[in-house]
Amino acid sequence: MGKTAIILGATGLTGSILLKKLLNDGRYETIKLFSRSKIDGLPSKVIQHVGDLFELESFKTNFTGDEVYCCIGTTAKKTPNKTVYKAVDFGIPVTAAKLSKDNNINTFLVVSAIGSNASSSIFYNKIKGEMERDVLSKKIKNTYILQPSIIGGNRDETRIGEKIGLVIFRVLQPFFFGKLKKYKITEAEHIAQAMIKLANTPSAEKIITSNQIKELAIY
Repeated sequence: MGKTAIILGATGLTGSILLKKLLNDGRYETIKLFSRSKIDGLPSKVIQHVGDLFELESFKTNFTGDEVYCCIGTTAKKTPNKTVYKAVDFGIPVTAAKLSKDNNINTFLVVSAIGSNASSSIFYNKIKGEMERDVLSKKIKNTYILQPSIIGGNRDETRIGEKIGLVIFRVLQPFFFGKLKKYKITEAEHIAQAMIKLANTPSAEKIITSNQIKELAIY
């Protein structure tokens, strides 16, 4: 009998790539999506639960499976209100971890960010750090926190400023070596591939750095 995977954030860059990979992976019989909007044209192996993710607890009965992939995240530009920002980047992943623990799901993977630190004076880094701390506190057997640098890939939405920034960042990549190596762009493709590999080859590693993400994806 195949496995059931849960994805949070399947409409985003990393989550959409992850969904495509799981659809083509014979180890997975069912894929459950929890999101604010429905994705059209998906095969029958995908079960979509649409609703308010700020009220994720209301999905508890349906929040069952073998693995949870949490790719939820926003930006300061998209969500300037800090209270809402925290509800997305902290509230949703932590609630998903709680539901996973309550429903005996033993594998939980979440995308965080490089520089996350619960004690940081930088709001973004602090929220990510607090999220990691509280997710780990749930003591889910196989918990993996991925800390990518700037995420690269082809987004459906147009973000001119971000695209220009990525182009400039790519030009500078050859100069990123030694301690700067971890700040190289992390491809969304690599994040998705690394998550699937981690889920299917459990290890004691909890924090997956940007360098490790690429290594896991390629080797």
